[in-house]
Amino acid sequence: MATTPDPPYVAVIFTNRRTHADDEGYAAAADRMESLAERIPGFLGIESVRDDQRVGITVSYWADDDAVAAWRDHPEHLDTQARGRADWYEWYELRVARVERDRSWP
Repeated sequence: MATTPDPPYVAVIFTNRRTHADDEGYAAAADRMESLAERIPGFLGIESVRDDQRVGITVSYWADDDAVAAWRDHPEHLDTQARGRADWYEWYELRVARVERDRSWP
């Protein structure tokens, strides 16, 4: 689980269904993207799950809109996005939300 500061902060929610193409290449690219995201000032963390139907949800957390924009516009991220559309995803939805409140337990 990501450790986030007190709100407000931004959540980028990426929901998708993976194709059956190039699982190894996808895994390597996902690891690389996480490593790159961690270097963007304002990156707070990431959480990701995928079910047996290949539907996944990844939520990345960012300090502000400027950090999200820096990640969105990163050249290697842009290249990987294009590869995802061409090879790795049947479909995806991207949502950006401002987190105003959060709680955890215990």
